[in-house]
Amino acid sequence: MSDETGAPGAPEGSAGGPRPESLRFFGTSWVHHDDGYAARRAGVAVGSLVAAVVSCLVLRFAYQGLQIADSGTFVTVLVVAMFAICTALAFGNTWAGFGKRHDPQRQASLRGLLAIGFVGTLLAYFLRSLTEAPGERLHREEYEKARAEHALRTTRRSGNPSKKKRRR
Repeated sequence: MSDETGAPGAPEGSAGGPRPESLRFFGTSWVHHDDGYAARRAGVAVGSLVAAVVSCLVLRFAYQGLQIADSGTFVTVLVVAMFAICTALAFGNTWAGFGKRHDPQRQASLRGLLAIGFVGTLLAYFLRSLTEAPGERLHREEYEKARAEHALRTTRRSGNPSKKKRRR
C-alpha cells in the first residue's frame, strides 16, 4: 500500500486517501476492473500456460540429454525428483504469496529452489489468473483497510465540543 495520498492528477494539497499498489501486468486496473482488466487477465492466463508448456518441453529435452549421456538411472531419478519437488514447493510458495506477504529473508533463501521450480510458479499464476489478478485479493484487503483507516482519521466531529454534556 502506498503511503502517498491524493488521487492521481489531483492538486498538490488535496487529501484523497491512500493510493492502491500496482500489480505486475495489471497496474491499478484491479481496483475497479477497468482499463482492459479482463483482457490482461486472459493474457496472463494464456501467457503463463504457454510459458509453462514451453518450459516443460525444455525440461523434456534436458531429460533426453541425460538419457543420451547415459549418466545412469540414479542421476536421472535424482534430477527428475529434484525438478518435481522444487516445482511443487514453488507452486505452494507462490500460491501462498497470493494471500499473504512473504518474509523477504525467507524469499531470499528460497531463491534457488524457486528458480529450479519455475514451472510451479507459472502454473500458480495460470490457476490464480482464472479467478482474479494474481495477488488481487491481498492487495484489495490491504487497500480497503487503509481506506477505512484513512476515513476514520479524516472524519470530522460534529457539534460544538464545549456544549458537550459532562459525565458525573
